[in-house]
Amino acid sequence: MNEPETFDVVVLGAGPVGENVADRARAAGLTVAIVERELAGGECSYWACVPSKALLRPVLALADARRVAGAREAVSSPIDAAGVFGRRNDFVGDWDDTGQVDWINGIGATLVRGHGRLDGPRRVVVTTPGGDTVELAARHAVVICTGTRAALPELPGIAEARPWTNREATEAMSVPGRIAVVGAGGVGVEMATAWQCLGSAVTMLVRGSGLLARMEPFVGEYVARGLAEAGVDVRTGVSVARLGRDGDGPVRLELTDGGELEVDEVLFATGRSPATGDIGLDTVGLNPGDWLQVDDTCRVQAVDDGWLYACGDVNHRALLTHEGKYQARITGDAIGARATGAPLDTADWGAHAATADHHAVPQVFFTDPEAAAVGLTAEQAQQAGQRVQVVDVEIGEAVTGAKLHADGYRGRARMVVDAEHEYLLGATFVGPGVADLLHSATIAVAGRVPVSRLWHAVPCFPTISEVWLRLLEAYRDSASVQAPS
Repeated sequence: MNEPETFDVVVLGAGPVGENVADRARAAGLTVAIVERELAGGECSYWACVPSKALLRPVLALADARRVAGAREAVSSPIDAAGVFGRRNDFVGDWDDTGQVDWINGIGATLVRGHGRLDGPRRVVVTTPGGDTVELAARHAVVICTGTRAALPELPGIAEARPWTNREATEAMSVPGRIAVVGAGGVGVEMATAWQCLGSAVTMLVRGSGLLARMEPFVGEYVARGLAEAGVDVRTGVSVARLGRDGDGPVRLELTDGGELEVDEVLFATGRSPATGDIGLDTVGLNPGDWLQVDDTCRVQAVDDGWLYACGDVNHRALLTHEGKYQARITGDAIGARATGAPLDTADWGAHAATADHHAVPQVFFTDPEAAAVGLTAEQAQQAGQRVQVVDVEIGEAVTGAKLHADGYRGRARMVVDAEHEYLLGATFVGPGVADLLHSATIAVAGRVPVSRLWHAVPCFPTISEVWLRLLEAYRDSASVQAPS
């Protein structure tokens, strides 16, 4: 057996999470190999965040124009799907990862193409596209950044139906006449928004009673109304019991309420599963296919000697690209500190601890209207035993900037305050243009900024950000703890 090529750090997965681990480890002076079996840049760059937002941006721009008198009269044609697809293709580089490879080479990391698997402690074996084997060893750390894949339910006929996942939904080059979207999380609501505007007749099938169930309840209500007004047939309390498809014909869906539906494509947006089933976890005492439990430096807790780390979706802390990149920066710095003997700072808000995962996770869904939130919902805070004060503001009624942004502006903001210490535990916004409000809320929640200090963060008039002043006024005027509606 040949001697393995040795690096300080070996990273499995060259998506944005793996790339950030490599970048931070290289900044610490460590040698790095990064292994990728598909495209460097990963799921986010080619089949998720980037292409989905490229599809959605023209949709929201058109919706914004139609909400303003004088502009709406200039919008006389339907959206140009071919133009939208072309713009999307530009953003994904036509699924060519040359630019990403150049970036990896530019930071001084070594890209190894192929399927990487653990082969015992600190060892990785890579099967290359040509069938050869490359053996790697890590002096200090192996970092698993393999992400997740779409989770499909076990339903009769699902294989024959050839359902879409996020990948097919974001890389499609033509517009199906009819689409069923199964699931009402982030992928479901965003793709329903995009494809309805692109020209498909969309039916959304929601197992539960509402959309975006992990956010404040009013968010799902606003988004459902927006989808319905755009023409989406939103059906709650129903899902798919059985599927059928003959060749390239339509997909036949038998529904749990006894109904039937025929569509040209069906998109399942029903969750994610960890891409850990075939990466050699069994060689280090872990179960293939499991999520990986980590500490705040993203070191895998069930493996001795502290050499194995897991960042991003695989550790199940926060399945969001920006949170994975945040963890990656923490992890790369922590590996560098441990390798060089530098002080390791894992105190609250420390440089080597991913504490934001616990209390300050931001998320945005680019629906019409947009939905944005950070931190805890009112219900989550109360379930955690917090005594909270909840204040709501109807943005379109209270904020001049919102009225200028869109005629008949509809939206709501909520602030969840720790009633004992008077700092923010969470904030939620729904309405046109609210995505760009979120970072100010994230700073307030992550920094535990006292409400008394937020009065001195003066919002510009007339912008939608003036909602912060209205929220503070509502908090001041609220005499008692309020229950969420």
